Amino acid sequence: MSKKSYTVDEFCEAYSISRSFLYKLWENGLGPVYYKLGTRRFISFEAAEEWQKQNESLTSQA
Repeated sequence: MSKKSYTVDEFCEAYSISRSFLYKLWENGLGPVYYKLGTRRFISFEAAEEWQKQNESLTSQA
């Protein structure tokens, strides 16, 4: 079975951001969609890609 989601740490490493910055993004409604299993947050690869595309389009509009 192949992996389908990032942990918070894996996402931060993949996108070169800190955990604190990711949590600030979520506080401001700007972070990727996540789901919880118990108390842990996970970000699906699809949600990460969508978040990246949204940020790329915002950058190209500026």
